Amino acid sequence: MTDIASADYFTDPALAQSPFEYFDALRELGPVYREPHHNVVVVTGHSEVIEAFKNSEDLSAVNAIGGPFPPLPFEPEGDDITEQIEAHRHLFPIAEHMVVMDPPDHTMARSLLHRLLTPKRLQENEEYIWKLADAQIDEFIDNGRCEFLGEYAKPFATLAITDLLGVPEEERPEFRRILASRAETQHTVGALDHTPVGVNPLEYLDEKFKSYLEERRRNPQDDILSGLATATYPDGSTPELIEVVRPATFLFGAGQETVTKLLSSALRMLGERPEFEKMLREDRTLIKPFMEESLRYDSPTKIDFRLARKTTTIGDVDIKAGTVVMLSLAGANRDPRKFENPNEFRLDRKNLHDHVAFGRGLHTCAGAPLARIEGRVTLNRLLDRMQDFNINEVTHGPADNRSYEYEPSFLLRGLTELNIEFTPAP
Repeated sequence: MTDIASADYFTDPALAQSPFEYFDALRELGPVYREPHHNVVVVTGHSEVIEAFKNSEDLSAVNAIGGPFPPLPFEPEGDDITEQIEAHRHLFPIAEHMVVMDPPDHTMARSLLHRLLTPKRLQENEEYIWKLADAQIDEFIDNGRCEFLGEYAKPFATLAITDLLGVPEEERPEFRRILASRAETQHTVGALDHTPVGVNPLEYLDEKFKSYLEERRRNPQDDILSGLATATYPDGSTPELIEVVRPATFLFGAGQETVTKLLSSALRMLGERPEFEKMLREDRTLIKPFMEESLRYDSPTKIDFRLARKTTTIGDVDIKAGTVVMLSLAGANRDPRKFENPNEFRLDRKNLHDHVAFGRGLHTCAGAPLARIEGRVTLNRLLDRMQDFNINEVTHGPADNRSYEYEPSFLLRGLTELNIEFTPAP
């Protein structure tokens, strides 16, 4: 295990395909451990990851997307570099988006998103999602096979969020055409070639929603976009238009990625383990724990980053201000101190909901409720309309020698394709 712990997580393509042994090896050396190549402190322990997520006072999210790439735009000085971070914040990747903000800016941006993700709006969106699931299944069910990401997961996730955000129906096909077929993540977010994340990888969405909301501010209607356009901060002040646009568009981009990866991971498990299909078919209440165990077992986001703005500790390890900290969600979710036999997929775990696939603290994934709805609806409709799920052996090999390819990203974990076969339900 020592050899794999000395590998370069950020450049080794084998670790992008299978990272779990690496995280296990680091955890054996310590749940908080400094990797040898980029001076990054890696946190793989479950309790230590939660501790770090909740310590927004000492740990900044400014580098949440890029981690050590590109290098810090300044030389850290002293035990509190808060002023240096703020002076250089605009130089960090996607600095304008909520995921890399710290309070109070993060608090303000998130308050706008809460105006959208209300229980009433999620219920309305769920009604659409049930119909959407059937519409997507209709496109391929007669074939008895499909490439699940391209034919279901990506267009489903994209169109579900277009409805949530109120994209006009006549423009949704354009969103599907442009976004559901893009493999942008591996090139812009955590690519192993260290291509810097673009200044604004969500530029397309920003421009589209900016035009929508400009129109709604001029001519308000009784619709979702008008609600967003007229949203105010908790103190009653009116945000600049772009400050409304960006939380919505980041939810769009991040939600699409998370849901696509979650659905493909869950369906891969159904195809590999027919006993689970039988269990879920006989007892639909098991769908929820199945989705939670899928999130724990194969987290869509492998890691998150923080930058120590103040000298602090994580666990019992001292962390100097200016240190890049890598929070391993995938490692924490397989910490044997928290989860018994963590490398087994089990539905009988008493602590299923203790996973950190959606993070914790201030930056807990705002789209988590939506992702769970999309997963539950998808599995129900697949089970209703299909049976005998199998992995296509021509593409992925026989059961005793499967082959899957994952996106070459150190940040996210998602299959590049998943070919399945099934029998349409009578």
